[in-house]
Amino acid sequence: MVRTWFEPEEAEEFEAAKDLLIRRCVTWAEEHGHPVDDLLLSAAVDARHESRDGRLAYWDGASIRFFLLRYVPCKVTAGREELDLAPEVLCTYLRYLDVTGLRDPRGVTFADAREIIADVRAEYAAALDDPTLRGVATFWAHTALGQGVDLTVPGAFERFKRDLDAGRVPHDEQVLDKILQNRLVNGDIGEERAFPQLPVYLPPASELMEAAARSRTVQRLITLADWVGKDGRALTDAGNLHIADALEVSALLGTGEDRLGVRGAADLPQLNLLLAWAKKLRLTRTSKGRLLRVAKAAPLLGDPETLWRRAFEVLPELGRVVTVPVETWRSQPVLAEIFDEILPDVLNSMYGLDEMPVVRLEETVWLACQEYFDLDQEEERLRDLWRRESARDLGRMFEVLSDLGAVELTRGPADPLYVSDLDHDDQPLPPDAVERLRAALAEPGLPLVRLTPLGVRGVRDRLLAEGRDAPLVGELATAPPAELLGVVAQHYPPEDAVAELQGWLARPGQDLEMLLQAVRDCPFRTRVGAMLRVLADLLPEGRLFHDLRHDPVLGPAVWTQLIDAGKMQPEALSERENLLLGAENFLSVLELAGPEGLVDQLKRMGGGDAYEFVKAVLASGHPDVVGLRELRELVAEPLRRTARRRLRLVPTRPPGARGRRRKR
Repeated sequence: MVRTWFEPEEAEEFEAAKDLLIRRCVTWAEEHGHPVDDLLLSAAVDARHESRDGRLAYWDGASIRFFLLRYVPCKVTAGREELDLAPEVLCTYLRYLDVTGLRDPRGVTFADAREIIADVRAEYAAALDDPTLRGVATFWAHTALGQGVDLTVPGAFERFKRDLDAGRVPHDEQVLDKILQNRLVNGDIGEERAFPQLPVYLPPASELMEAAARSRTVQRLITLADWVGKDGRALTDAGNLHIADALEVSALLGTGEDRLGVRGAADLPQLNLLLAWAKKLRLTRTSKGRLLRVAKAAPLLGDPETLWRRAFEVLPELGRVVTVPVETWRSQPVLAEIFDEILPDVLNSMYGLDEMPVVRLEETVWLACQEYFDLDQEEERLRDLWRRESARDLGRMFEVLSDLGAVELTRGPADPLYVSDLDHDDQPLPPDAVERLRAALAEPGLPLVRLTPLGVRGVRDRLLAEGRDAPLVGELATAPPAELLGVVAQHYPPEDAVAELQGWLARPGQDLEMLLQAVRDCPFRTRVGAMLRVLADLLPEGRLFHDLRHDPVLGPAVWTQLIDAGKMQPEALSERENLLLGAENFLSVLELAGPEGLVDQLKRMGGGDAYEFVKAVLASGHPDVVGLRELRELVAEPLRRTARRRLRLVPTRPPGARGRRRKR
């Protein structure tokens, strides 16, 4: 299909799709009088492909601002007059995605995008005026342009580089130093591609709200803030609660630490965690030796769901109070120093999965710890101690998450999947870890952990904030039909796609005919095929294709599906239908391989008759008007010209005559 997402290593497939998008968008824009520019369109497609999620058709406010304020100034080399067009060209591109049904409905609407682009115009002009926002390559390219070098002339940049190496090119050293400094401090603007997530399911919002209100941690934070009160509580010189107050509030919170018989508040880890959490959330603060409740926190304390979300967000910052130090020469537990990285990684590993054995996560975390600390030979004797320490702190982390209501801890046998995974050749764990896991996974009552619905939502919110794709079954319930089908065809496994479509169809005023009409209106043949396959999974086997075999628009696509599945023979089609089927195949190859790829394929198939093949297909009456026009202009015409040249080379006189007159 015309895909709008590619793995980074799918370079050829991406370039073919990009060429198609740009070619079609330019033609459409010129027909409708919208400003367009090939270079800037290419930059817009590249910017999204190089992003964390890689979705070419997904644009939100952040991605629009990033493209105009960072990507274009840093990456695109062109004259100022051309660069000034970027906001208008981006608007054209987003309009094209909208009218063709390619837009990802999880982004902003075109109307909203247009407003965002309008709002950012002044900032964009200022960004172009700031040469320090350029990349190193762009800096030198602009320097060359500023000195009259025509970079489109072959060898021009190489000559410029020789002059530069010889010191004959004047340039702004301060600007270059600033560019290099920015890159050193902030890194390149490119983002590392994130692993795509499978769709997840969540209960209704009301259930999540009730679950947040039941959270033990949320209730304790509210109780703690109420206990502190408007007058506050006195602190010791070390900044801790007095022991009497500490024991009093521990009993009130129900942590059980009031019965420990400790000598100081610093020896109550659960209380210290809650105190640190409350300060991080700005529920409390310290001033002049007292612990005070923050007056502005009243709305947050009155909204348990928002309080839960904020508590979940800041938890990675509390590693030094979640982990518990032991009597070793290290001042902090191993996990404390990388807790802000480990916690999100562990939660990501659990996202979308059922119960996981805790021991499996222990080994993964320990592997990360070893990579971070790089133990030398003298520390080898401490390796096993630190491994057990990291496992203990991971368990403590899960207890904290359980109290928050983000995970559920149970016991039971491990899923056989976790044992079979140990036999894979690409197993990342070292042999000793694999052997430990084999022994541990054989136990019948293993500690297991899984995300609760609140935890799933919390992780998903963070993934979305990081710019990642995290589909949620049900989020497309009001999406336009074409955009709905495009997303589920490309990003959803069949079972989840069916669930999403069923949810869409359950809404009043939305029916199957609307989906079919969206497929008929789609201007891309490969996308039509993918949409039909998704709809076929929705209905009883074979029913959709049986009903659509004689559809005047979808018929050729349906025949292709049936023939590929072995449920129809081409001989069953009439001569005209076979021409339509040929057109469907030619147009699909044109989309996937481009004009040159189709020309090469036709020459291999038909040799000197290739043009005649295409000529017959053009007269088939296929409904894809846009595709047929491209087939005529970009494929048929080159083949026709080639055929004419071949005819002119046919000798008209006997070999060896060389044009001499015959003697009479």
